[in-house]
Amino acid sequence: MIIDAHSHWLPEEIINNVRFFSKSWGDIDSQLEAMDRAGVQKAVLSYPTSDAHFRMGGLEKVVVLYNERVGSILKRCPDRFIGAAILPVEKSETMIEEFKRTTEGLGFKAISLATSFGGVFLDNECYWPLYELAEKKGVPIFVHPQIIKPIGISQVDDPLLTPVIEYIFETTVCVGKLLMAEIFERFKNLKFIFSYFGGATPFIAHRYDATYAMLRNINFVKDLKGLPSEYLKRIYVDTSGDKTVANFISSLGLFGPEHILWGSDFPAKKDISATMSVLDELHLSDQDKNNILGNNCERIFNDVKL
Repeated sequence: MIIDAHSHWLPEEIINNVRFFSKSWGDIDSQLEAMDRAGVQKAVLSYPTSDAHFRMGGLEKVVVLYNERVGSILKRCPDRFIGAAILPVEKSETMIEEFKRTTEGLGFKAISLATSFGGVFLDNECYWPLYELAEKKGVPIFVHPQIIKPIGISQVDDPLLTPVIEYIFETTVCVGKLLMAEIFERFKNLKFIFSYFGGATPFIAHRYDATYAMLRNINFVKDLKGLPSEYLKRIYVDTSGDKTVANFISSLGLFGPEHILWGSDFPAKKDISATMSVLDELHLSDQDKNNILGNNCERIFNDVKL
């Protein structure tokens, strides 16, 4: 089974209240047609993050609207889509309530979080009750880069450099902060799925280990009880429509083929088949290729207990 771990859909009301997203982001029938052409059986619908809440009366209103509309799609096409609910992360209590409402009542099997919100990253203790519940239920957390004032934007605010550089390092910093807050150790069975190969993480894993070893020798960094790369290997990453062989090779070296999920980043990238073709250039075994294309994702969702 081929499962797209990284795709998006947005209600018309949100599209009308943001600058970036066009009407194509709200055309679920076109998405189904594109999936059929590429031989994709299922797709995860996650939130691309936006600034719509500034114009729509706050985050809670956007959350309810988005989750209700995606819930309707799940009801209409239960065999084609997997929903990743968004949460009102400003309030811990309301965040838990919405988690329960969407997973127990609307058929969502995943959560979609931004790397940060209002400058607060996912290592913050306000998220820990959510992590505890998600771990207990086996619900995975898909992490997308924050597009509102991502890290570095105070120095560079550019329509090309911001998505190319700052989104990647926003994700990289998020992974690093979770590592240093010992979240991967505290919640051993919680499945984080980071977009875009986890940012620059696979490219700096060796630096994590070498620098950590050096700093531990002079007692300059806390004892993580293991090399950073040992914890980084626990996370999952998706390919986000990337077609670069070198990026896949680097990610395979750190995460292995059982922690990489193929994702198209539809409709930002509309040629779904092209984002799969790179796998043919990697000389993978059939098992490894099938794991990346869908088996890994299927195993994750088979563990969900709602």
